[in-house]
Amino acid sequence: MANERMYPALPCREIDEAISFYETLGFKKTYRQLRPNPYAVVALEDMHIHLFGMDGFNPEDSYATVIIVVPDPDSLYQNFASRLREKFGKLPVKGIPRITRPRKKYGTVSGFSVVDVGGNWLRISKLGDTEQEDSAKEKDGLMGFLNVATRLGDAHGDEPLALKTLQNGIKRFPDAATLDKVRAYLYQAELAVRVDNIKLAKSSLDLAKSLELTDDEKDSLADEFAHIESLLHQ
Repeated sequence: MANERMYPALPCREIDEAISFYETLGFKKTYRQLRPNPYAVVALEDMHIHLFGMDGFNPEDSYATVIIVVPDPDSLYQNFASRLREKFGKLPVKGIPRITRPRKKYGTVSGFSVVDVGGNWLRISKLGDTEQEDSAKEKDGLMGFLNVATRLGDAHGDEPLALKTLQNGIKRFPDAATLDKVRAYLYQAELAVRVDNIKLAKSSLDLAKSLELTDDEKDSLADEFAHIESLLHQ
């Protein structure tokens, strides 16, 4: 056989609420019905997502996941993030819906996630990327803790455990490389925002700023610093 197509459907509480969310991301509604059962299809280029309404559905109980591989996840993230900021007035990084930043997560490929209004996870990664590309260095020391924390926080959505894991790593490796410590403090700041601990977020950012980096290192982390600053001021 050839040219098969498969379209699993994602649950949602209200079909029009789900359509509206995906339209915010840039998808177009290609089908909608309310009877005999609520159902819709949205599409963005070659991505087609089918949705169905379910009475009494609680998005927090959703366990649905969609794996999406794209040529350029960073550009797609920027597009989604810009649209979400315009819709909500800020970047939603906690609760439902939300979006995570593109980053390498221990045991996974690089990419980012979107949790839609139905609590469904869209896990977006780079086409052809593999977890075998991780260097041994990033699985050891403070970077090992950071990578586990990002998996817990971004892939599993367990920010409290991610924060605890990262804090343990920071305490365990006080003599880690300066760049590694800055990266850890920045992610600690982001996790703190997600759990509504603004005091910790600000102190973590201050610690990251207090460490001396080379010009190249500053350039490599410029987006991370800007991201945390925007979260604290939105």
